[in-house]
Amino acid sequence: MSLNNTYSGKDLHVVAFDIPVPVNYGGAIDIFYKLKALKNAGIKIHLHCFEYDREPADELNLYCETVHYYKREINKSHLFKLKPYIVATRNSKELLHNLCSNDYPILFEGLHTCCYLDHNSLKNRLKIVRTHNIEHHYYSNLARVEKDLFKKYYFLNEAAKLKKYEKVLYHAQGIASISKNDFIHFSNKYENVKVISAFHPHDNVNINEGYGSYALYHGSLDVAENNEAAVFLAEKVFSGLDIPFIIAGNKISRELRQLESKYPNITLRTNIKTEEIYDLVRNAHVNILPTFQATGIKLKLLAALYTGRHCIVNTPMVVNTGLEGMCIVADEPEDMKLKLNDIFKFPFSMQEIFQRESVLNHNGFTNQHNILLLLDLLFPNNEAE
Repeated sequence: MSLNNTYSGKDLHVVAFDIPVPVNYGGAIDIFYKLKALKNAGIKIHLHCFEYDREPADELNLYCETVHYYKREINKSHLFKLKPYIVATRNSKELLHNLCSNDYPILFEGLHTCCYLDHNSLKNRLKIVRTHNIEHHYYSNLARVEKDLFKKYYFLNEAAKLKKYEKVLYHAQGIASISKNDFIHFSNKYENVKVISAFHPHDNVNINEGYGSYALYHGSLDVAENNEAAVFLAEKVFSGLDIPFIIAGNKISRELRQLESKYPNITLRTNIKTEEIYDLVRNAHVNILPTFQATGIKLKLLAALYTGRHCIVNTPMVVNTGLEGMCIVADEPEDMKLKLNDIFKFPFSMQEIFQRESVLNHNGFTNQHNILLLLDLLFPNNEAE
């Protein structure tokens, strides 16, 4: 199947939960590189962004026919509404007016943006939802690791609301699930669900041969789940090793700073640019990436597999992803220690690079593959050859 200009000149609304520039976290990465892939396919994109902690981005005009910004209403009164807070705060009559001004298909990015998915004025429109997570599972897990009581209550309350609200997806004509795990959940309830993996900045595998001198964990450390993983690695794994360990990410917690001062082999890197993160990933001997919830797909794992050498993960990071064969899987701290000590004895070979590229190309992780699947959902009456 190829594009062959089949979709050139088609118009599409994309409703984004955030401004996807700067491209420095998972949701923004998926949306931004999806826009690029749609543009390359000849699609005329009409982008709608909710604005709350980012500035309008001129760069988006390179890929979109029109870009609209709507102020997200971050008001505590929304906490007491029946709709989830992440949905109720993304409510704009101007957005609805713009969506109703023509009959173009609509791609809703995340359950966050689905405030008007069931609106009567859009009932005859083709509407596709890109699910980034099983949101109520995601928020339940955030509550599990959160230590602040107010935030924990908020996450639990939001999870309950999201579980009830998810049925709004019955009003979509299709769901673009980001992972096989999420596909199992959604396809048991809704029709026309496809696995369309995360869009990302990597056109080709770009991995250094040989040895690196350190192990790396990276992620947005203001997300409680990522902080939990970093603390786990520092406290339970690298505290008993001589291997240099770098933790890279923003908003490092006091707990991590205490662990850095306690163990000489642990180094924290914060307030660094995205390019520097990729350099750290590429030059590490091992990227070690455990997670404690198996929803969505982690963009940092794809970054490590496209640009990094060896990759150690736990089972929740790779279960039902198709990426299991490219990673070293270890679930317990002692097993991680054994595998780390062993893997630092071996260089990353050219043969391993070729194998990595082959698996990624043939298992549905390229943007070229995924844009065709998405276009087939959005424009079902067009037959790409």
